[in-house]
Amino acid sequence: MTSLSDSDTTGAVVSALRAAGCVFAEDEAELILTTARTPDELAAMVARRAAGQPLEHVLGWAEFHGLRILVEPGVFVPRRRTEFLVDQALAQAPGAAVVVDLCCGSGAVGAALAAALGDAELHAADIDPAAVACARRNIAPYGGHAHIGDLFDALPAALRGRTGILAANVPYVPSGEVGLLPAEAREHEPLVALDGGGDGLDVLRRVAAGAREWLAPGGCVLVETSEHQAEDAVRTFRRAGLTTRLAASEELYANVVIGVRAD
Repeated sequence: MTSLSDSDTTGAVVSALRAAGCVFAEDEAELILTTARTPDELAAMVARRAAGQPLEHVLGWAEFHGLRILVEPGVFVPRRRTEFLVDQALAQAPGAAVVVDLCCGSGAVGAALAAALGDAELHAADIDPAAVACARRNIAPYGGHAHIGDLFDALPAALRGRTGILAANVPYVPSGEVGLLPAEAREHEPLVALDGGGDGLDVLRRVAAGAREWLAPGGCVLVETSEHQAEDAVRTFRRAGLTTRLAASEELYANVVIGVRAD
């Protein structure tokens, strides 16, 4: 590979990706070719992708809700279906002044909400130091604050009762099903971002139990879950004293439980 633009190079990249089993080899090749700055970097990126690393880790970024989110190796890659959670949050609380992105990973959800809201106070938190470091970079343009710690323990006490949007993209894969995930996820993303416990709802229950005291009156908490977990998740939110509904997108295969503090 000696040029980043000639047809022979493009064909070689596509062939290498296709041989490695990449279903969308042409699209991925275009992204890699436009991101690589030198022939050596191009060769290294193709080799990493062919070895099974997530495309977003290879590129160093992911497209999310119209933003380019920095994604580093070992950090959970934001899923396009989670854009539905962002849209639901904005529809529920379009004037939110304080936003918390819990289990923030790369900080993609918080960055997308802050970009749409304009001048909201933004806080992001995660238990994984690598995720917090990555999120800090992504939310910096919005004046966001990144915190490390276990769920609400990570947040400044001054946020209690003030949060307009509490977005918690919790892990929800049942422990026994983590091994069934694609290799890209189970080998390259942190287990703490995937494993939701025995039935996949352990972290969701903890978020539901603590959310109300952090929400402002009328504030909302939103959690993504799977279709078969949705009914249990809704019941969990209701038992926590939240006015609850389920939003679903067949197109994105997304299910979001929305709880509102209604005083």
